[in-house]
Amino acid sequence: MKLAVILGVILATLTANAADDLSLPDPLKSLNGVKIATAKDWQANRRAEILELFRANVYGRAPVGRPLKLRFETRETTKTALSGKAIRKLVDIHFWGPGGKGTIQLAIFIPNEVPKPAPGFMLICNRPRTNIDPTRKIKSPFWPAERIVERGYVAAAFHNSDLDPDKHDGFKDGVHGIFDPADTPRPPDSWGTIAAWAWGASRVMDYFESDDDIDATQMAVVGHSRGGKTSLWCGAQDQRFALVISNESGCTGAALARRRKGESVKQINQGFPHWFCENYKQFNDRVNELPVDQHELIALMAPRLVYVASASADSWTDPEGEFLSCVHAESVYKLFGLRGLGTDKMPKADQPLHNGHIGYHLRVGTHNLLEYDWNCFMDFADKHWKTGASKK
Repeated sequence: MKLAVILGVILATLTANAADDLSLPDPLKSLNGVKIATAKDWQANRRAEILELFRANVYGRAPVGRPLKLRFETRETTKTALSGKAIRKLVDIHFWGPGGKGTIQLAIFIPNEVPKPAPGFMLICNRPRTNIDPTRKIKSPFWPAERIVERGYVAAAFHNSDLDPDKHDGFKDGVHGIFDPADTPRPPDSWGTIAAWAWGASRVMDYFESDDDIDATQMAVVGHSRGGKTSLWCGAQDQRFALVISNESGCTGAALARRRKGESVKQINQGFPHWFCENYKQFNDRVNELPVDQHELIALMAPRLVYVASASADSWTDPEGEFLSCVHAESVYKLFGLRGLGTDKMPKADQPLHNGHIGYHLRVGTHNLLEYDWNCFMDFADKHWKTGASKK
């Protein structure tokens, strides 16, 4: 029995430190071999290199940023929503491209009892739309709008299907059909569905910048699972988001690919061939040849705030791999004189790490987004936004 316990401890230690045996790409070594030594060098050179590697080899590149024709339509404003605690706005974000028109339906609750403009959280919802019911007749811990408002934050949400259906349809529907030329073959680095959803999140930020009730300089983008992959890719590209939150995003989200724990690159490309660009599939059996790994995606948030959440019984998303991505992103934060996680020791469940610019927690339980997770996200925002720590 004692031997079994000892072996268990050794195995746990080896698992938690698995990245020590991996050859991870160095975020501070440029493509020409030059060591990045300052924040200025990172911002001027290396950041763009890594972003381009992810575009070309993983997520693909969107053919358009903010479209020339973009219009915001506030369909409804209710000043006494949530028993008088919030203003509810239902906003349609319309956009046009060569292939037609699209619309993002955005639900927003703005707390009445805090000064305006107010900071907040925007959820990319990848579960049934009832999880973000703006009437609040149906309530879900996936988006606890009442609790978010009580904490003094804006609660905003949209559904990912407004941008692109989550199915392999040949990229004919959604924003792909609107912006991709119909008579032109798709290049191997063309955007996948994750990138399409991320593009939509940036269009929501375009709206936030136009709303005097919302502090667009203190908005978080939040996603769970495939939505977490989306929030990370959105935040990596769109530096307007002050806080980027990934909840149990796993493979090609926060988890290190080279660990080969949980879902693999090959499994995700075969199971969801529409999520990423075609180039990503060439690494199905050659993960070590990927020019990037996910710690570099986390590093792209620097010097902004980023938060990664895992669940103890969610082995498919590799919680240790998610934590280690945060550990190995710290070197970039140090360039800015900032603390990342501040530790390389994975915390016990329900003991969040909130002292640095990289936040992390491991929740007891399975694959889900719960009110506990939201409370941790808001505790982290309280610590950094309300004390001004994120600007130090």
